[in-house]
Amino acid sequence: MYSSTLETPFNTYKELHLEGRYITNSMIEPLLEKLPKNVQVTIEGTSVKHQSIYCITLGSGKKRVLMWSQMHGNESTTTKALFDLINYLQRNPSILEACTLCIIPILNPDGAQVYTRLNANQIDLNRDAQALSQPESRLLKDCFLKFKPDFCFNLHGQRTIFSVGETSKSAILSFLSPAEDESRSFTKTRKIAMELIVAMNLKLQKVIPNQVALYNDGFNHNCVGDAFQSLGVPTVLFEAGHYPGDYKREVTRELIGYALMIALYTISETELEGKGYEEYLMIPQNGKCFLDVIIRNVEHDGHLIDVGVQYKEELVGNSIQFIPEIVKLEKLDGFFGHKEYDGCGANVLNMNGSMLSVGNQTYSVMLNNAKYSLILA
Repeated sequence: MYSSTLETPFNTYKELHLEGRYITNSMIEPLLEKLPKNVQVTIEGTSVKHQSIYCITLGSGKKRVLMWSQMHGNESTTTKALFDLINYLQRNPSILEACTLCIIPILNPDGAQVYTRLNANQIDLNRDAQALSQPESRLLKDCFLKFKPDFCFNLHGQRTIFSVGETSKSAILSFLSPAEDESRSFTKTRKIAMELIVAMNLKLQKVIPNQVALYNDGFNHNCVGDAFQSLGVPTVLFEAGHYPGDYKREVTRELIGYALMIALYTISETELEGKGYEEYLMIPQNGKCFLDVIIRNVEHDGHLIDVGVQYKEELVGNSIQFIPEIVKLEKLDGFFGHKEYDGCGANVLNMNGSMLSVGNQTYSVMLNNAKYSLILA
């Protein structure tokens, strides 16, 4: 029923005021002020540094979905997708007739401000579900208890290192139905979350075939997803990964938004019971087979090796810069580069003529006395 609706062109609902990797409260606040009257915006509390933590509530349906983004401040792709989703729902309101949505767009505004995973007290909020030592953690738990959701969506972003299994396909989107216990039992709650992921994967395979994976389901009762799942609420982890060449995560935001729509239409039109969860188990696990750049077959200290480069994300002004860092100097069989070059046996050195070493941050290397740029194009 919903497939034709999902063909709505992305440019008709994309939130144009949000772009790139750096998304903060100051960027979403003007958008919150412009939301229509049928959308309720509240301040549920404040962060360690007293920044407002907003909650958006919309819809009138009986099925209640709680979702939160930027629990890790530097994982902003899903925040962009949430505002795209809100725009979409204003034009396609059928979901809102069946569901009520409670959305926390930036749970960790202090981390978002300085572009870091942790909050201002250097705590990982996704390891604070039991201690509830941080105001942001307590706020999320209070929203959970007050809203009484039927489903939870835990929205994150993952690094460029992730592959679909041990293949040369990057994991553009990854999902997880978190475990409830050490034995990772297939409880009914978990199976319902699995069924929802299967529904998303079925549609996504038509768009990004063989580029959807499952995140590791090792149990940690300190993780929010594991904690909410164990309280009997089907919880899905969304991980926005790397689409080839898309370091600003603009293509990925569209795909995450698409996945959210599939999930919400499925919830609105189906009584999920955990059927078909076996198909979830057939989705490949995340591997860690990617580097951003690999220069293969270069001479280094008398040996033929490969050079592995990973981009380090640094906040400069109001944008994220990608700084090339040497992370591996060895044969990289079994690894894949988002970009790969063949050094053809050439000698490789730093720009000052010194030997490369792991940890070097350099925008270029010398190959047989020729400059070789590592800058992200």
